[in-house]
Amino acid sequence: MRSIEEIPVILANQSGQQVRFEGDCACSIPLPQPRSGNYSEASLWKMAPELYRADLPEGHELVFNYLGDESVVVLNRPAREILNSFTSATAIDNLYEQPGGSIKSHRLLTAVKEMIALGLLVSPHEIRDRSTSRPETLTAWVHVTNHCNLACDYCYLNKTRDFMDIETGKKAVEAVFRSAIASGFKRVKLKYAGGEATLNFPLLIKLHLYAAMCADRSNLELEGVVLTNGVGLSLAMIESLKRNGLRLSISLDGIGQAHDLQRHFINGHGSFSNLERTLDRLEQTDFIPSITVTVTGRNVNNLPETVKYLLGRKLPFTINFYRESECSSGLENLRYTNEQIIRYVKEAFQILEQDLPPYPLLGSLVDRARLDMPHDRPCGVGDSYLVIDQRGGIAKCHMEIEKTITDVLAEDPLSLVRLDQLGILNLPVSEKEGCRGCEWRYWCSGGCPALTYRATGRFDVKSPNCNIYRALLPEVLRLEGLRLLKYGVPTGLV
Repeated sequence: MRSIEEIPVILANQSGQQVRFEGDCACSIPLPQPRSGNYSEASLWKMAPELYRADLPEGHELVFNYLGDESVVVLNRPAREILNSFTSATAIDNLYEQPGGSIKSHRLLTAVKEMIALGLLVSPHEIRDRSTSRPETLTAWVHVTNHCNLACDYCYLNKTRDFMDIETGKKAVEAVFRSAIASGFKRVKLKYAGGEATLNFPLLIKLHLYAAMCADRSNLELEGVVLTNGVGLSLAMIESLKRNGLRLSISLDGIGQAHDLQRHFINGHGSFSNLERTLDRLEQTDFIPSITVTVTGRNVNNLPETVKYLLGRKLPFTINFYRESECSSGLENLRYTNEQIIRYVKEAFQILEQDLPPYPLLGSLVDRARLDMPHDRPCGVGDSYLVIDQRGGIAKCHMEIEKTITDVLAEDPLSLVRLDQLGILNLPVSEKEGCRGCEWRYWCSGGCPALTYRATGRFDVKSPNCNIYRALLPEVLRLEGLRLLKYGVPTGLV
């Protein structure tokens, strides 16, 4: 029998197993345009010109196309040899073994087809400009209350005891659906937030039921997620969320004191013990939330411990970097250095490497950078995102929630948000100085525009976190390569 080492094996994330990572930011990102399906054994093919390649254990290689539409691919030695045979333009039929090599030829042809589908091989005449379609989802932040039971040090809100009422909430939902229909979106995603959204829990549920009716009438899909600090979720609330198909995003910044240092009650008492009680309740009811970890100068050294804790609980998580605001600017110890972030995130990755989950982590480990899909803007601000405050005012970004542009009575509020030039400008990466020639540009998109403007006074320059991204993104690719070696289904053996 032919040795398995002689069979080309290609590993890619084709199992369809995904986890929805949720968080504060505007998450709607355009999908790549589909690649052409034209294929011929006699046509010429060449290795894609901009590939990131790195060695993995036992002779495997990680391959990632900076300008491709797909993500990480892992090749064994025979598959690497096939890819290397296309360093110059080559027809597939020129590679067939002569004569009587039908088995090898079939496997070679299967591997080459797979490499073409994954974007590792391209036509020599193909021009790989980044081409994305419009997002299919309109995301709306629904600020059901401006009140909160915590006083987190990095919060960007000037909190009050204001609550959204049902009339305003229904008008908000209707406004979102009007804009979704006007712009041809296929689905609406509502993020129920605050303040602390669960402090207005009955309204939250009523609004989602009303949104479901609007979705049915409009023939649109509906998603809903509740953003919460998690300290007051009862079993009854959890069951209600499950019944109504709502997902949950919970903020957790560390274990014990590391969390309490920056996420505490108004009276100064820590909130971790209350949050952990909620996590126990969620586990009892088989409800898996998405965890958001915000890294600051205070808790960055505890990140490895936090990641170990979350892996132990089998909780999906995202790692986000602190964004300074007017409310938090006086707290200098919240600021981090590039060296701190790089060091402790790498240490957290070492923990992660020992207990890799079965689902991809490409879109969750390095702040707003995403390696699971190419994109020319970091988020949907100014294009596919609405922020609705408790009074019905509409802003571009939740970090600028007080800078309203219009309100829920507008016929198409999204069109007015798109026209605004006074608030955050979410420019494409091709318009950002320092980004245009960077190989990572379509994966970090120049970083959060709010953060960049705060640091530089400009929207058209690269992120102050650029060096962090460049140091960590190769490490994320490596983790995905190791994860594929652990869980991937080899196409060459199918």
